[in-house]
Amino acid sequence: MAYDVDQLLEKTDAELDGMFSGSQPGPIPNGPAEGTAIVANGTRFSSLIAKIVNHFGWQGKTFDAKHGTLRNRITSLGLNAIVAEVYVGPSLFDQKPCIVLDYSKTSEVAERIRDEIRMIAPNTYLGRVYWENKPTIHFALQFPA
Repeated sequence: MAYDVDQLLEKTDAELDGMFSGSQPGPIPNGPAEGTAIVANGTRFSSLIAKIVNHFGWQGKTFDAKHGTLRNRITSLGLNAIVAEVYVGPSLFDQKPCIVLDYSKTSEVAERIRDEIRMIAPNTYLGRVYWENKPTIHFALQFPA
């Protein structure tokens, strides 16, 4: 089933967790992905918050599958910064395989952050963000078709 970001923004955390748990990691992505922070999901504010975060803070990630890394695109200028190692490993959520985006060795700014993603539809990944191994928010990554 294909999902668009608006559908994900309407889901509850429990529904997103169910989607994440029910999905496979998929291949490690390559190239740029449009990112959407899923905050206050299921409320009328979710879409507005996602747009504000996207415009002023985080626009997405650019993966380099060959080297097992990524760079986040941040600020309204779309700067490529905040590097992470990318590999398949067990999820902190359910111990099943996921794609881990590990900042612990690559970024002083984000060293306490770990992201996990799984493919929920072609070109679409659902992610979970952890701060010191505690879950915080979900996010979506959409790659060009």
